[in-house]
Amino acid sequence: MSVPRAGADAARLIAQALLVAALGVGTAAAAVVRIDVETRTEVAGGAAYGLAGAYEALAGRLHFEIDPASRVNRAVADVALAPVNAAGRVEFSADFYLLKPTAAARGNGTLLFEVSNRGGKGMLTMLNRAAGSLAPVAAAEMGDGFLLRNGFTLLWVGWQFDVPPEDDLLRVDVPSATGVSGLVRSDFVVRARADTHSLGDRNMVPYPAADPEGEMHSMTVRDDPVGDRQVVPRAQWQFARREGGRIVEDPTHVHLEGGFEPNRIYEVVYLSEEPPVAGLGLAGIRDAVSYLKHEDAPELGLEAGDLRRAIGFGISQSGRLLRTFLYDGFNEDEQQRIVFDGLMPHIAGGARGSFNHRFAQPSRASWSFFYPNALFPFADEEQADGGRRDGLLSRIPGNFRPKIFYTNSSNEYWRGSAALTHVDTAGRRDLELPADVRSYLFAGTQHVPARFPPPLRDGRHPYNPNDYSSFLRALLLRMHAWIADGAEPPPSRRPRLADGTLTTLRELEFPRIPGVAVPADPRPVRRIDHGDSFRTERVAAFEPP
Repeated sequence: MSVPRAGADAARLIAQALLVAALGVGTAAAAVVRIDVETRTEVAGGAAYGLAGAYEALAGRLHFEIDPASRVNRAVADVALAPVNAAGRVEFSADFYLLKPTAAARGNGTLLFEVSNRGGKGMLTMLNRAAGSLAPVAAAEMGDGFLLRNGFTLLWVGWQFDVPPEDDLLRVDVPSATGVSGLVRSDFVVRARADTHSLGDRNMVPYPAADPEGEMHSMTVRDDPVGDRQVVPRAQWQFARREGGRIVEDPTHVHLEGGFEPNRIYEVVYLSEEPPVAGLGLAGIRDAVSYLKHEDAPELGLEAGDLRRAIGFGISQSGRLLRTFLYDGFNEDEQQRIVFDGLMPHIAGGARGSFNHRFAQPSRASWSFFYPNALFPFADEEQADGGRRDGLLSRIPGNFRPKIFYTNSSNEYWRGSAALTHVDTAGRRDLELPADVRSYLFAGTQHVPARFPPPLRDGRHPYNPNDYSSFLRALLLRMHAWIADGAEPPPSRRPRLADGTLTTLRELEFPRIPGVAVPADPRPVRRIDHGDSFRTERVAAFEPP
């Protein structure tokens, strides 16, 4: 006999309460404690997409609480120094954006989560061939509807604390590590003469200088990443910015008398205080995805069981975040459940990033110098580097290891240490990939394909418009079949030392083409000591210096 909905809800709540009591676990174990939906809009005017039908877009705020003493939460750097509420939990919140079938049960049961790149949304442009948008709802912003026609539910959650507070950019608001001070390094290169510059990367929110008039801060300039630094006298620069025709004090900018010279590397090392607990952004990703997989979310029109699987997708910086997410142990939630069933870190190479440590600077990328991007270990299984042995996945129990597709363009082999994901650190031996990992090179492509006709900007040659999105679309469907039905995906297609498809620059035999220059060298990977207060070991709580 059928049970009325209200009665069914009551019966379910009673059953959950009995189960909670039997397990001795409080309901506060749920890390998402509140969902605020601020907008709810039909997508493409209510157009139907395949069997999934019409979609809706929801935007708002997720509120989290985590137990800083939990084993899995000790992976968050400085979490022990964050303030706690009356229940002893650390509170934080993040923006979210969700695209889902209006009738959620008509979807394919899989959540496709894109790690937001610097607050934006990229997978609709790359996978749906859509017009770019920070708040996609129009038909043009769904492109050809590929992801929707295949029934995926799409989610973005803010994880960066340094995203500027602009409309429709996704950010996380996290508490600061109390009682902490330390040195921050900011480097930059100007292309045209200027006399002021932000201490942040591009338009990201920087750490402010403490005691801006103090003598403990320094500025140097050099012409090469490993070149000798020349000290800029303290009297010639100050923490300030140009506002109109005036120079005004600003602890987040630097002003240099006479201006910065183009194409030189300026580096400011300065004291700052109480850094945001950056790693909470990774915990937020973990808990948002886990919540939607396992819990009722009536605010979003989702019931437990509507989403049974999750795939994580990240482009460039966001792909590096997924590699960090794995290595730091975030694919296990507080209830010992797997978070992502499949991961697709795209154009991440062998790098991670400045995401989960004290005074992290998440947006710093390969053109920044000596930030923690190219970090050992590079490969999934254990490898050696000097006196260390480690692997990206070697310490993750098998029941928390997702299926993984690594996809890279040619760029990542020149600039992103991609070869180190499948050769030893000496560059002499191919490594075999684990059975749950595939690696694919999109040969003859650049980092992100250019539009056609290709522009000529700051390089010697026009940009490369060779489009690999069809391969990514096909691989996403194969990933879905792998995690949903156990269907084996295609074998890896990556260059190998053994057959000469991977080689050193010295042995490269590139054809001579008039007017075409081969890059002088790949970007080198260097061992760098980031200091005692920088730790990347999994499940290692930071202690105050």
